[in-house]
Amino acid sequence: MNKKIVAIMGSYRKGGITEQAVEAAVESARKLGAEVSVIKLLEKHIEFCTNCRACNQKSGEARGICPLKDDMNEILDEMDLADGFILAAPVNCFNITAITRRFFERLICYAYWPWGMKTPKMRLKTKNKKAVLITSTAMPAFFGRFLTGGMKALKVMADTLSAQVVGSLFIGLVSMEEKPKLTEKEKKKAEKLAGRLLK
Repeated sequence: MNKKIVAIMGSYRKGGITEQAVEAAVESARKLGAEVSVIKLLEKHIEFCTNCRACNQKSGEARGICPLKDDMNEILDEMDLADGFILAAPVNCFNITAITRRFFERLICYAYWPWGMKTPKMRLKTKNKKAVLITSTAMPAFFGRFLTGGMKALKVMADTLSAQVVGSLFIGLVSMEEKPKLTEKEKKKAEKLAGRLLK
């Protein structure tokens, strides 16, 4: 059976460097036989989490159901059936984009946190999925890993989804050009990440 991969794309810029890297990884995964779907958050209707915690009240491994009526439940239904994820968002103002953060906050449904409990407990204990992380920033990538919260946020997102991070790509200096183009080296790194998802 072919493995199913879901790519979450949290960029505002269509055709930007983050999207180019995701496309390279997706194309590689498909060539390797995976079934891949790409979810562009900019094209989805996702409401802000209201912190009502309705999704946290019932115990069990199944994710809690959010009462908000939007595209989120459909997205998570697809992700629950996936074997792995490509989680991608560029850095804006030292962290992931706001649309990615909005998606991220809605992942609280994977926690059990009834009223009266001091801290939440993750529903899924075993990391039986894989994830690769892709982000980009205007500063050099070396500094971006330490001076921004982008990669850390994507790692926590993967952990919340019960996915083991098997690789990451941090692309720097992307604001040097109005329409930056993925380098051949960066493209090969993105393609290699796809292979790690399918091992």
